[in-house]
Amino acid sequence: MKSFSSLREATSKGKVVFKKKINRIDVVIYKETGRLPFVAYIDGDKLDAFKNQKDAEKSAMETIKELT
Repeated sequence: MKSFSSLREATSKGKVVFKKKINRIDVVIYKETGRLPFVAYIDGDKLDAFKNQKDAEKSAMETIKELT
């Protein structure tokens, strides 16, 4: 029988590599497996997938600037 922790890990979005609040808005970048491993989330909504972490951070910052 599977344990609770193994089920939680199986359904997780990936490993968090960047987490920050910008203008009171949560920005989280996860590292997943696949072709585009870095996925940016702004306030819980998926922004896009990127090839590297730097591009994901830059895009998240620009999006927040445009929306606020």
